[in-house]
Amino acid sequence: MLQPQSTTDYSTDIAAALKTPGGHLSIGRGGFTLHYRDGAMLSGYGCEAIKIQCIAAGLPVIDSRCVACDVVVQLTLGGPLVAVGRKPEPAPWHDLSYAPLHAVAIRYAAAGAEVWNIPGVDTASVPAERRTGP
Repeated sequence: MLQPQSTTDYSTDIAAALKTPGGHLSIGRGGFTLHYRDGAMLSGYGCEAIKIQCIAAGLPVIDSRCVACDVVVQLTLGGPLVAVGRKPEPAPWHDLSYAPLHAVAIRYAAAGAEVWNIPGVDTASVPAERRTGP
């Protein structure tokens, strides 16, 4: 007989991320990454369970699974990284520089990524041909 699968409790890791400037959850086609300290990350594939827990806890979440692959590549390789647990570099930010979470989230939201728990950042409406999801 099949047993119900249990959902992993990420509350300890989420609490650490909430205490860390720039701490957030990023979700892409390859799974999730919970950024909870400078250089410390937790990665996995059960995206929906951790996404629900992070949103409920108030942790910033950026889910780019619905954005076209080429756009995500451009954002990832041509844009700044989130300064997690470290001081952001001064603007203007470029590829591989460290920017505040808010600055990076704006770029993803403008491309149509789902953004949660980041004040002042809303998911933008993008043309259907640039999205991969519904």
